[in-house]
Amino acid sequence: MAMSRYLIVTIACLLSSFAVYADEESDAFNWASGTAAAAGGGTSAEYSATSPAVRSDSIVVEKLRGDGVTFSHDNDVTLLMTGQQKFDDMFEAIRQARHSVHLEYFNFRNDSIAMLLFDILAEKAAEGVQVRALYDGFGNWSNNQPLKARHLKMLRSRGIQIYEFDPLRFPWLNHIFGRDHRKIVVIDGQVAYTGGMNVADYYIKGTPQVGEWRDMHCRIEGSEVNVLQSIFLRAWKKVTGETIIGDIYYNGGSHPLANQKFNPQHEFRGLRHNDSSTTNHMMCGIVNREPYRSPKAVRNFYQYALDAAQDTVRLVNPYFALIPQIRKAILRAVRRGVVVQIMVAEPCDVPLTPDCVFYNVNKLQKAGCQVWVYKPGFHHTKIIMVDGRFCTVGSTNLDARSLKCDYEENVAIIDPNITRQLTEMFERDKQQSFQLLDGTYKKWRSPWQRFRGWFAHLLRPFL
Repeated sequence: MAMSRYLIVTIACLLSSFAVYADEESDAFNWASGTAAAAGGGTSAEYSATSPAVRSDSIVVEKLRGDGVTFSHDNDVTLLMTGQQKFDDMFEAIRQARHSVHLEYFNFRNDSIAMLLFDILAEKAAEGVQVRALYDGFGNWSNNQPLKARHLKMLRSRGIQIYEFDPLRFPWLNHIFGRDHRKIVVIDGQVAYTGGMNVADYYIKGTPQVGEWRDMHCRIEGSEVNVLQSIFLRAWKKVTGETIIGDIYYNGGSHPLANQKFNPQHEFRGLRHNDSSTTNHMMCGIVNREPYRSPKAVRNFYQYALDAAQDTVRLVNPYFALIPQIRKAILRAVRRGVVVQIMVAEPCDVPLTPDCVFYNVNKLQKAGCQVWVYKPGFHHTKIIMVDGRFCTVGSTNLDARSLKCDYEENVAIIDPNITRQLTEMFERDKQQSFQLLDGTYKKWRSPWQRFRGWFAHLLRPFL
């Protein structure tokens, strides 16, 4: 049964990528031509930081604002660098909810950590707190411990309003595109959580297949909580048909929708403390990808960030399959003299994709990037840090599906202190990684593995 499920999921993923294949065919994946384009300028003139007097963070903010992304300056971001940190902090915040708890995940794995979460949510529902939860139909169906009809019936009987985003129905093909890969939790319209983690115990325990499971999440307080709330409520209406309105749902910072008169903020106690000097004054913007509404949002953010970089780029991403636009932006940065450091994981939770990843980073290393391969487990983190000035935490993988098909969401954090914390994590993780140098790839990967990598990179629109 497990093997059948995996084969069906694989076929579905392959079919889903045909929608983006034609787009990529017009920009063929040819490393030599990509390097030439970087050297010759190509499209880089449109985005590049041509004047060192203009800082990279200013360039990116201006570009994103042109795309409709709003920024506010009254935010506090606390990084949650392990599954234990995320769930301890988030569960404590949920226990203090007074009005509403909203959750939007790719999946809730039917295991001990999800059951603990549902117990806490049921307790809050019994107190009169509104609890609404969404999960993606494909995300649930494709994990090895899905929620089933009996679980949903039990949860609803306990007061948890939980619904499936785009359930899979025969003939299935019409449900391939536009899966909801976001991870958003909003509590009382005042505190939000977002990042790369779903709800599963392997974020704490790891798995026998990959060892430890590294990922990144963050807690946000401030005006951007209202943006995340709007995203959730729009998805809720799409799934249930119910329109949720009221100032009481928007209580983040000084946002115009925040209504302190009718919904005064309350202090959440016992949460992780952020001792940054910019606490409550961080500039952030939510970069939200939705098909038909903002389909290029996250893709543009990464391209803007890479083309604006003036000194250093550090990237961690698990499925480094790369669409041509991002690959070329990386090459342009290298040609400008920017130090580009990339970290990928040696273990992976799916077959073939890591072969493509290793092939790609080997080519990038030859082009001038610095590459580290993380050994202890699967580094599922999705972050970029640029020039020590700004960074992102979110749900987006650097593959065709995330950047061109699915619902995704990242928070752009224009803050040197949070960027420094992520950079320090990157430097620590180097100590548990090996650097890919000239000749390393052939020693590390057997001839058969190198052939698999070459073959896999041809399938990059399908991975």
